Amino acid sequence: MKPGKRISTVIIVLIAVFSLALITGCSKAAKEDTAAEKKIKAGFVYVGPIGDYGFSHAHDVGRKYAESKFPWLETLYVESVAESDSLRIIDRFVQEEKCDVVFTTSFGYMDDTIKAGEKYPDTKFMHCSGFKQSANVGTYFGDLYQMYYLNGLMAAALTKSDKIGYVAAFPIPELYRHIAAFAIGIKEINPKAKVYVKWTYAWYGPDKAREAAEALIAEGCDTLAFTEDTPAVIEVGQEHTEKGNQIYTFSHYSPMQEYGKDSVVSGQLADWGVMYEKILKDIHDGTWTNEDLWWLVAEKAVALGGTFDEKINAKFVDDLQAVKTQSKEFGEISIYDLVEKRLAQMEKSPVEFEPFTGPIVDNEGNVQIKAGEKGDKAHLLNIMYFTDNVASKLPKTN
Repeated sequence: MKPGKRISTVIIVLIAVFSLALITGCSKAAKEDTAAEKKIKAGFVYVGPIGDYGFSHAHDVGRKYAESKFPWLETLYVESVAESDSLRIIDRFVQEEKCDVVFTTSFGYMDDTIKAGEKYPDTKFMHCSGFKQSANVGTYFGDLYQMYYLNGLMAAALTKSDKIGYVAAFPIPELYRHIAAFAIGIKEINPKAKVYVKWTYAWYGPDKAREAAEALIAEGCDTLAFTEDTPAVIEVGQEHTEKGNQIYTFSHYSPMQEYGKDSVVSGQLADWGVMYEKILKDIHDGTWTNEDLWWLVAEKAVALGGTFDEKINAKFVDDLQAVKTQSKEFGEISIYDLVEKRLAQMEKSPVEFEPFTGPIVDNEGNVQIKAGEKGDKAHLLNIMYFTDNVASKLPKTN
């Protein structure tokens, strides 16, 4: 072959190789661009206002966190949605806003979420705190009962009157679980102490919560916990404390210590952001399932404290260190150290300590969990009883 022809052939081959590489690269880039362009639109239905500084506020913080993590995510929300009105809002999210997934964040939205799943089979739904699933409806919850148990240990150590109050929203399993865990912690340290419960029948009811807190204090309670979506109980505790009547309080869902700097001992905090990050990434990646997500402290969905920066208010650390208890596991130990050790046990996976370990008897004398047995998830999700150190009667359901 003549030199000129040989050179021409090499050039032709190089051009072909370069063209093939260019085409392959463009094809790969096109596929990557297509994947990058995949968008997810998520709608959130809140039962209270996002300014409640409780449950709905915590969910909205989680929504914003997820949106900050994913450039492909767009979110929107509607707040203060009555449970009877949830289906209308879901319809709007699907029909008008074209949402790919709708998060319904209240127990009372459960049945309407299931109906929406049947009505819109191409849309995904995630219901918070419920127990019903279908092909396109999943459930999720970051439960706080472990933190309520720890707060119960501290409440029992600090009370001077042996009367501890609890302001509760609605008589549903979630609330009974919280109250029971709190009461179990109290009984472990102070078997003489009793828990008194008042119901507000409102998730967001600052006036009702304030009235209930004042009533409990008037009846002799010097320590208050609650499941309600405002800092009203804490504000009441702080007001009494400033007047010389120390009231110990435990905050709920969001960091509320600033509302009761002399009253809040600790509390339970929810971090919905980590759950929303997982759920939305699974949907985006095509790996989502309707499996129930039940996340606790080991999964970092919840935390102890009245603020994320302080597990126990520094004002009360010395008091909790001064109170000692006899533990079968640890011997003589301060309440402060016991809280730290129990928290460390529950942060492990699998957990090393379960508050709902029998014998657990309700306040009507029925054995709910036998000695040596532990309450499983099904038991915890269906609790509808008060433990034997709760002085209040179960509310009538009819």
